[in-house]
Amino acid sequence: MMPTRTQPNAFQYAWRNPWVRLVVFLLAAFLVYRFMVKITEVLVDFAVAFLIAYLANPLLNWLEKGKVKRGLGVAFVILLFIGLFFVLGALMVTVSTQFIDLFTKLPEQIGNLSNITDRVVGWLSERGVPGLEDVQTKITAAVQSYVENIGKNIVPILQNAVSSSGTVFSGLLSIGGIFAQIILIILMSVYLMLDYARINASLLRAFPRPWQPRVLELSHLVGTSVGGYVRGQLLIAISIGLMIWLGLTIIGIPSAAAIGFLAGMFNIVPYLGPVIGATPALLLALPAGIGKMLLVVLVFFLANQLEGHLLSPMILGKTTDLHPVTVLLAILIGVALMGLAGAMLAVPLVALLKLLLEKYYFSSRIYSDGP
Repeated sequence: MMPTRTQPNAFQYAWRNPWVRLVVFLLAAFLVYRFMVKITEVLVDFAVAFLIAYLANPLLNWLEKGKVKRGLGVAFVILLFIGLFFVLGALMVTVSTQFIDLFTKLPEQIGNLSNITDRVVGWLSERGVPGLEDVQTKITAAVQSYVENIGKNIVPILQNAVSSSGTVFSGLLSIGGIFAQIILIILMSVYLMLDYARINASLLRAFPRPWQPRVLELSHLVGTSVGGYVRGQLLIAISIGLMIWLGLTIIGIPSAAAIGFLAGMFNIVPYLGPVIGATPALLLALPAGIGKMLLVVLVFFLANQLEGHLLSPMILGKTTDLHPVTVLLAILIGVALMGLAGAMLAVPLVALLKLLLEKYYFSSRIYSDGP
């Protein structure tokens, strides 16, 4: 006797309809999106805590190899983080004060720039170079407007940051809610650092078992590209800022800390930081003559060469090192798509794309034999 086939119930019958499944999936995606919007602050706090744990994990692993227990290593990292937080606060006070002084002094140097450009234009005009009418006036007006706009937008912010209590973070720490949020992030980062391997294993178990080896491989590539690039660029930016700060201090350029900070901050685009930092440094060196200006050029040239030939190959290596043109295009596209957040995410994502191409595409038969 043939076994009777079980008739599908109403739910199974409806689920066979692709339109029903589409509506259910869209509704589920909308509910997940609404839920994520409600807990955005919690997700951001967790992301910051996980980033701290992720950046500290190589140091903790290195300490464990030196027979230092994980808990003691986490305590050391937290103390180091708190120390860096307060050192950064003191540094920001110095840099902010020097920025105010820098943007106050720069307009005074426009007159010197005007005299120099007037001499250069006169010298070129005597030798029959055409098209120099009003060049000196236009250059001086453009630089004057640029400096004044920067001063109007930045100086009031910096003055408000350092005027009330002498520290950039005093207002932040006086707000109970934000202070509690910082404590919460630190606590979460402690738990994440203590159980980093087990938490990653739990996250891996969320994927189907056949997918887990490929997920592990992709997570390793993400760590190499995103984490390696972020750590590397941070170290390079700090090194460039310190070198320029020290070099300008030695040759006697005022506001050296502010210019070094500016150069390091803009060094997200390789080689761009020294170029941007050199502009105010050269303006401040104008009254001292051509000799001081040449010393400024030498400081920035040496910093640029050290970055290109020593720091980038040594810290980034060949895997995550990107051509400056690639970095610049990635940042411009990121800004066009997502603004500041896109600019920050673009370069690590391009570094990841480079690794994915090298790992899966360039070694595939599609690349070697053609489609």
